[in-house]
Amino acid sequence: MNVLWIFAHPEGRSLNAALRDAGLAALEEFAHSYQVSDLYEMKWNPVVDYDDFARDPGERMLVADASQEAYESGRLPADIQAEQEKLAWADAIVLQFPMWWLGPPAILKGWFDRVLVKGLGYGVVADDGTVLRYGDGSLAGKRAMVVTTIGARPSSIGPRGVHGGLDDLLFPLHHGTFWYTGITPLPPFAVLGADHLDDAGFAAAVDELRERLRTLPTAEPIPFRYQNRGEYDENLVLRPDLAPGRSDLAVHLHD
Repeated sequence: MNVLWIFAHPEGRSLNAALRDAGLAALEEFAHSYQVSDLYEMKWNPVVDYDDFARDPGERMLVADASQEAYESGRLPADIQAEQEKLAWADAIVLQFPMWWLGPPAILKGWFDRVLVKGLGYGVVADDGTVLRYGDGSLAGKRAMVVTTIGARPSSIGPRGVHGGLDDLLFPLHHGTFWYTGITPLPPFAVLGADHLDDAGFAAAVDELRERLRTLPTAEPIPFRYQNRGEYDENLVLRPDLAPGRSDLAVHLHD
């Protein structure tokens, strides 16, 4: 497989960097090709700027429409085009970051904001006018796995833990970013209690990560429902006969 490893951590001597290095060694062992986007090392600009997309300095139109026009005409800034080329090349994406304030670092959010422009990540329409999202779209066929570290103790990450369950914390990424654009999300790899990880814990984490990367091409994905396969009504609300009486995020999963 061709794997794009997107790394978002500012410290080269961190636990995350050590896990990344072990993960890349495993990809080599399993004969996968890879490219790395180290966002801090690249000094990635996370801020969407209308002037990056405008044809003329005085032109005013919606940023989404301007970015789509720039994407389709090949006028996007070089840094965005380079990341889109990596994304097109990749069969799978590994998204690695520390969990900060129950979400990814801002620089990673900015990668999505600038790279997944209209016409690529969203606003994709079929010939019959159907909007292709949540399982469909131009990025369908790719897989993605989150690799994250969380300083909180393991007991506090769960359905009744004070921080909430891991699946709920990652729902915006898994469902609202990956699945929305058509990318198939895999169950995440998370190191909990990362602030107090000892040598034995690190060795166990490396072994688990290695196994997850070995099964990257074949692992069962998170079974989200498709938007356009009849399970949601015309208002994009889940049909009442599916997961009746429930309103938790897991209603968007097949039973």
